[in-house]
Amino acid sequence: MAFDFESLTEATSGAIGALVSTTILYPLDTCKTKYQAEARSQDRQKYKNLTDVFWEAIHNHQLLSLYQGLGTKNLQSFISQFVYFYGYSFFKRLYLKKSGSKSIGTKANLVVAAAAGACTAIITQPLDTASSRMQTSEFGKSKGLWRMLSEGSWNDAFDGLGISLLLTTNPAIQYTVFDQLKNRLLKRRRRNNKGTSSSPESLSAFSAFVLGALSKSIATCLTYPAIRCKVVMQAADSDEAKENRRKPRKTVSGVFHNIWKTEGIPGYFKGLQAQILKTVLSSALLLMIKEKITKTTWVLMLALRRTGHPTELIIYSTARNF
Repeated sequence: MAFDFESLTEATSGAIGALVSTTILYPLDTCKTKYQAEARSQDRQKYKNLTDVFWEAIHNHQLLSLYQGLGTKNLQSFISQFVYFYGYSFFKRLYLKKSGSKSIGTKANLVVAAAAGACTAIITQPLDTASSRMQTSEFGKSKGLWRMLSEGSWNDAFDGLGISLLLTTNPAIQYTVFDQLKNRLLKRRRRNNKGTSSSPESLSAFSAFVLGALSKSIATCLTYPAIRCKVVMQAADSDEAKENRRKPRKTVSGVFHNIWKTEGIPGYFKGLQAQILKTVLSSALLLMIKEKITKTTWVLMLALRRTGHPTELIIYSTARNF
């Protein structure tokens, strides 16, 4: 069976885009994660808003600690995007081959995306857990990847896996909302342009970006209680909790109940604004980076198209992503 170079290049392209995007936005991600992970205890709250985390780092002369766990996060982000893009491309090609179709429908596309997302979540869950624990550790006290994973049991490394699998529905929600908003917008434009010789059949780049950001925000709002619960489950234990060797294992139901008891309904949406801000900025950066990569790809394709030697094909598959 020939190696799927097209899937490989798509996977590498998405992984490099995610790598750059994660590095640029990492301080914001650290502040967001620490803010989300804090659970109110006896009406005491360390962080009242997102900026309190940033000022704490400055006050304690630990500004570089906003990057604690960056290596692990980048590794997790790279592998996760690589596995997702490769899995999506592989499952899509497999579906088209088995079904004999020339294109993939909306429902099948969502199923393929969910399958790729599930594979990604299972493979990268230990790295996801470790990076969350590093980010939520006290500034200057973060540990290395291996030590972070070896402190607990193997099951602890998969904390939040069930929620991660649940969150694979996020893209499906986003696509559904985007499709509905797009149809309504185009329908309204057709009514306004009634009687003219032409009517809009597609969205402009700006409209697509706005609807994409809006649909992603709506999907994030709908799934955010699960996101907050996952962060709390994966958060590093405080010094007091570490001294209690017989501490109970965190469960989804236990975390949900604790948030309800100590913070009420608003607690399920703590840090929502920061999550939306980070998600929208990350998506915009990823699209911009992939656009630059695509332009380089076409230049290299025209240069290498005259040859076709297998070795040069491998070089092309790698170089197009830089």
